[in-house]
Amino acid sequence: MSVIVVGGGLAGLSAAHTLLERGANVLLLDKQGFMGGNSTKATSGINGAGTQTQQTLGIPDNAKTFFDDTKKSARDLARDDLIRVLTGRSGDAVNWLQDKFGLDLSKVARLGGHSQPRTHRGDASVPRNGLSRPFRIIPTSANRTPRMCSRSSPMPRWSVSRISLSSKDDSGAVVGVEYSHSGKTETAYGPVVLATGGYAADFTEDSLLKKYRPELWNLPTTNGDHCTGDGQKLAMAVGGRGIDLEKVQVHPTGLVDPNEPDAKVKFLAAEALRGVGGLLLDNTGSRFVDELQHRDYVTGKIWENKKYPIRLVLNGPASKEIEWHCKHYCGRGLMKRFESGDALAKEMGLPPSVIKKTFEDYNAVVRSKKDPFGKKFFSGEWKYDDVFHVAIMTPVLHYTMGGLEIDSESRVIDTNGKPIPGLFAAGEVAGGVHGANRLGGSSLLGCVVFGRVSGDSAAAYLLQQSSAAIAKAGGRLGAISGQLGTPSSAPAAKAPEPASSGSSSSSSSKSKEYTMADVEKHKKKDDIWVVVNGQVLDVTSFLPEHPGGEKAILLYAGRDATEEFNMLHDPKVIPRYAPDAVIGTLKK
Repeated sequence: MSVIVVGGGLAGLSAAHTLLERGANVLLLDKQGFMGGNSTKATSGINGAGTQTQQTLGIPDNAKTFFDDTKKSARDLARDDLIRVLTGRSGDAVNWLQDKFGLDLSKVARLGGHSQPRTHRGDASVPRNGLSRPFRIIPTSANRTPRMCSRSSPMPRWSVSRISLSSKDDSGAVVGVEYSHSGKTETAYGPVVLATGGYAADFTEDSLLKKYRPELWNLPTTNGDHCTGDGQKLAMAVGGRGIDLEKVQVHPTGLVDPNEPDAKVKFLAAEALRGVGGLLLDNTGSRFVDELQHRDYVTGKIWENKKYPIRLVLNGPASKEIEWHCKHYCGRGLMKRFESGDALAKEMGLPPSVIKKTFEDYNAVVRSKKDPFGKKFFSGEWKYDDVFHVAIMTPVLHYTMGGLEIDSESRVIDTNGKPIPGLFAAGEVAGGVHGANRLGGSSLLGCVVFGRVSGDSAAAYLLQQSSAAIAKAGGRLGAISGQLGTPSSAPAAKAPEPASSGSSSSSSSKSKEYTMADVEKHKKKDDIWVVVNGQVLDVTSFLPEHPGGEKAILLYAGRDATEEFNMLHDPKVIPRYAPDAVIGTLKK
């Protein structure tokens, strides 16, 4: 019998790793058919209090201070027991990622709502083994899952179209899942960890978003189209209780693509851009808010101010501090670089004197530490004669604080207030952790902390069930040996055959050479080629499986995507997850 982890983002992977460490068998199912989820889009970092990195940098942070910051951000709506788990285990979570995966989390920033710098990310300026790019948790941990232990059965190429909880047994316990694969319904048996994410892209017929926050229905979203509340709906169908489902976070800084301003799905401008000193300016060139306030507060001020477009502006030092992000956004056409204040003023359609005054007024605030908007933390004065990176912002649906009610052991609670045996939840699928507003940097933290908690709880539950089965059998040696194999009444899910990579026809096609002129002919949604590291890929069929969404690929249709790909991915991603996409090499 295996523990079934449903969802391949950071919460699911953290649960799977923890289960493997506890000696359990793991079956990992992912709706996307590709590990990653929304976790792959998080680039600001992960929060942690009292970490090894903070101690090295002399940052006087602790779990109590983090608890107080989270409690304040939650508007007293989150549960203290869950906040205590989140913040109390935060330092250990960051240390675990560093120790287990060798991640570079050596830089620490202060994001909005934090009284101490505690959001950890990598140093983008010194790449080492691909791990020091801003954030490599997902590709690194996903790549290591199959190698950790033969007991793991991750299936990143399964395109799971339907997952439903099996009927509960007489005790009310969840005993497994049913899922569809290649048109067939399969069954797997064992306790279940749900890590399916939120519902901020739930535009389906039974949408949780439309039911609980209809006024937000027409907003754009940063979420992939897999975020449709599947786990919440499945658990509630077997008696799970939802909590805070109306608590939907609208992030203030979604990036507006000048070529597609009305796009429903938008890339997020990482909170770290404001954390390093970026300013928000309205169409008059003026500041109107403390850029480091809570997300819901900044969003409210944007709507209240109504002077569009809103621009996020980074000066030279801020741009250097977060160089990877600037390069990433510029490469996607979502941000522009300007070589002077005059060029910035021209872009905004304002006299240079207006921008100069904005900077002068801000510098006076930096010196006096008295900001009319209440800002308390500053990153230095601004110069007019400087380099600037600028992007247009809009509020976007981002994170759902509501979800399944869980207890401090990640057990899903039923409508009677009792844990459902055999059912656990971690990450955005769970509610009650962040209250009315989530702090930046706590989404990935929630994934790791409650992923590990759910893994521990599911492993303990599995051991308890196995022990009970052995006792019921009378303790005979034959009963024990039966437990070591696969019970005939509970057949394990059959793993899929690996993708073929050795046919002569396949080898022949991959040895074919193409010119860039050939590649440029294939740039439509139903016919997309790209070039990555000298290889020509036909990614048409992979488009719906891409965890970063279709748009991330469409931007590079018919182009060389090498630089962008290498900033975000490990070189092993293509042979591991999309070997059949390679159709040849680029002719030199």
